[in-house]
Amino acid sequence: MTKILLLSDTHSYIDNDILKYVKQVDEVWHAGDIGDLKVTDAIKNLKPLRAVFGNIDDNKVRMEFPENNRFMCEDVDVWITHIGGYPNAYNLRIRDEIKLNPPKLFICGHSHILKVMPDKKLHLLHMNPGAVGKHGFHKTRTMLRFTIDGSKIDHLEVIEFNKR
Repeated sequence: MTKILLLSDTHSYIDNDILKYVKQVDEVWHAGDIGDLKVTDAIKNLKPLRAVFGNIDDNKVRMEFPENNRFMCEDVDVWITHIGGYPNAYNLRIRDEIKLNPPKLFICGHSHILKVMPDKKLHLLHMNPGAVGKHGFHKTRTMLRFTIDGSKIDHLEVIEFNKR
């Protein structure tokens, strides 16, 4: 079983409250808009990290992280990208590929809106952890924590922080 912390849209913000949750999992996944490599460096000092760059990220971040990160976690095919859209409204950049070869778990960020929903047509689970940084329109900072055990995605929790 793998315990995962999923976050996005840090916009250069990292603090001890976030790092407390980093320490409790096996891996951290970041769905883009990192902002500053100090964020990912702080995470990588504690746990393995999988990440993608987002639309606000500079060349340093883009050189370290890909636009799309597709990998297997245990028996789950995972695809992380920053701007991905939602079931029935996927971003044009990924729409054909996701229909042709859907993962079991599709993750994106960008919207600053926490959403977890099934795509019944493509038989996948879509996750957006919202935004954990302090920049943006969101009122509550959020992350997701869950487990992958073989092919099972389970124990999903929303982590909320005080108002910005």
